[in-house]
Order: sequence, then structure tokens, then C-alpha cells
Amino acid sequence: MGSGLPAPEKPEPNRLLRVVVVDDHAMFRAGVKHEIGSSVKVVGEGEDVASSVEVITRTKPDVVLLDVHLPGGGGAEVIKQVHVVDADQRFLALSVSDAAEDVIGVIRAGARGYVTKSINAVELIDAIRRVADGDAVFSPRLAGFVLDAFSGSIDIAEVDEELDRLSQREREVMRLIARGYAYKEVARELFISVKTVETHVSNVLRKLQLSNRHQLTRWATDRRLV
Repeated sequence: MGSGLPAPEKPEPNRLLRVVVVDDHAMFRAGVKHEIGSSVKVVGEGEDVASSVEVITRTKPDVVLLDVHLPGGGGAEVIKQVHVVDADQRFLALSVSDAAEDVIGVIRAGARGYVTKSINAVELIDAIRRVADGDAVFSPRLAGFVLDAFSGSIDIAEVDEELDRLSQREREVMRLIARGYAYKEVARELFISVKTVETHVSNVLRKLQLSNRHQLTRWATDRRLV
């Protein structure tokens, strides 16, 4: 017995799908438009949360290609704000990140799929079409995160709550330390001083209630953050 609610309409056949591209890097947006522009109609772009929400609600595209990390609150915030006014809007996350918390966070917010920026143009166009048709689309490795989250292998509530305590820079330092980088290597990688790295590590350990980098590595590995 059905719920009585109408199913979201599928795009008309033979009509170019209307797409909004959201990313904070103009060159990346231009590259995506160049790669997919002959197969879909790019009707708008966003570079942060505010501009993205405005263009999406104004143009009402079939699919939004959405980066996860954006100024103003991130991709999940874009989804939440848009879904307040249009619960049927479909989002496909397109990100360089394959970290579990990014995948789970944006899917929990309401994205219909998640692919990484290593995807080629043909695969991306196919993913856009599938999301427009109502399918869920994930890169193979990322699908495992979603399955683990629903099976209980990853405590998504705990991941979100604890990660929310860390700033973006603290998360970057945490991942590198968990991967075995020395403080000097972290400093060189992030263009900050060793003293600043030490401060960030101390803050991370305190916020996560851990005692040393070995516990930090185990914490991050258990949550597939490295």
C-alpha cells in the first residue's frame, strides 16, 4: 500500500538534464562544465553555501553536483537549506575526499550519491543521469562506508559528534599524524610551523580525550579517516 505521496518526476526523455555545479574552485567548475557541457545543460554555479543555495533554489536543476568542503558550512549545509524549501532536489556529491565522515555526513544530509573527482567524464554523466532517475550512485570504495554505517560497523553518531569538536585545520593535522607523519613533515605539508603543529595536536588529543598519537592513530583508523 502506497504512502499517498507523489513520486518525484523523472526528467523527460531526450531533454538535456539541467545541472548546477557547486565547488569553491572556479577552475574546477570550468573544467567540469567543459567535460560534461555537451551532454547536460549547466544552468548555474555556486562557490559557497550562500551562493549555492540561491542558484539552486532559483534554477531548480535536475541534479546538483556538490563539493563536500565549501566556505560557509560545507556541502551538507547546502543540502539542508535547499531541502527546507524543496525536499525533492537531488544532489550528487563530487569531491576529492574519500574520508568516511565526509561520505556519511553528506549522505545523511540527503545526497543521492557520492563520487570522487578521479571519475571520468563518461562515468560522471552516467552518474548524473542515474541520480536524476532516482537511483543512488556511489564509487565502489565509498559504497562500503555507507553499508558499514547502516550495518552499525561505523558509529556515525559518534563520528559526527567527535569530529564536530575539531576545526578544519585540526582535522587536517589529525589525519596526517594518524598516517605516521612526523611533526616537521606535517608542518611542511600544511605550510605552518612545528610549534603550531604541536599546538594543534595537543588540542586534538584534549578534545578527543586521547593520551598520545598511537591512540589517535587507532581512533582515526577505526573510523576509516586515514
